[in-house]
Amino acid sequence: MDPLVIGLVAVSAVLHVAWNVRLKTAGDPLHAATIGQLAAAGVIVPLGALWWWFGGAVTLPVEGLGLGVASGTVEAVYFILLSAAYRRGDLSVVYPIARGTAPLVAVFIGVVVLGERLGVVGYAGVAALLGGFLWHQRPWRVLGVALGAAGRGSAARGSAPGSAAARPPDTAIAFAVATGLAIASYSAIDRVGSRLIEPITYAGILWATCSVVLLGWNAVVGERGVWSFRAEAWRPAAVGGLLSLVAYVMILFALSVSPLTAVAPLRESSIVLASAWGAVRLREASGAGEAFRRVAASALIVLGAVLLAFG
Repeated sequence: MDPLVIGLVAVSAVLHVAWNVRLKTAGDPLHAATIGQLAAAGVIVPLGALWWWFGGAVTLPVEGLGLGVASGTVEAVYFILLSAAYRRGDLSVVYPIARGTAPLVAVFIGVVVLGERLGVVGYAGVAALLGGFLWHQRPWRVLGVALGAAGRGSAARGSAPGSAAARPPDTAIAFAVATGLAIASYSAIDRVGSRLIEPITYAGILWATCSVVLLGWNAVVGERGVWSFRAEAWRPAAVGGLLSLVAYVMILFALSVSPLTAVAPLRESSIVLASAWGAVRLREASGAGEAFRRVAASALIVLGAVLLAFG
């Protein structure tokens, strides 16, 4: 793979982690996400319109428009779920599980629904992903989410006193898993939609829809409107949204010149970065041993994603 592409994907991973750190440390993650998306939409929507205009102003296919709106709606759901997870759990727990769930779901759909087959490397990837999840949250926590309420009491008792995980961890994990399902969903939609409409214009449709849905959610469901967000918190939230936009454009470019199997695994390196930042920098881990476990388990999740990409 071209060194330039490697650099772009690596920088994109760092920017994505920076955006998630801002969400986690914001007083209200959902408000921060909404402001970030509005800031990004203020850039990408006009750019997408100009790109369409100077590209000949061709009639956009209805299917592509529908997929753009659908993806934007799912991405809004993604931010709602992610914000709920960050309010209940640690960055070093939520981020790896959310990002690692997506490839696992994709494999499940491919094998069970579409009748695809996995090779030895693919099955090794599934094993690594599951092992990373289990090691990350300890078996009774992950199984508690999978089996429902029966495992929740055990998960709460397995948490370290005083840590963020001491709060009901099954709730945070459940939201993280749901976030991963949203990631898998909008990724599948984008894979089709971005081929029907030029990616920059498609991104404009996506971001506009996501922003409108998030504004509506804050107005109808939220305890207070987004405009009541503290003035001093607007700048970091807006900067974070622009970081996520730049990361997205970098990945678009990388995918335009390199295969998905080369780009996706490197992109998932952000899982280890987020886990290390949360466990060490944000002091989410109760000690050095706990920090090592979270980072090592996240690395195992990344290994699983890499093996699945090639297997």
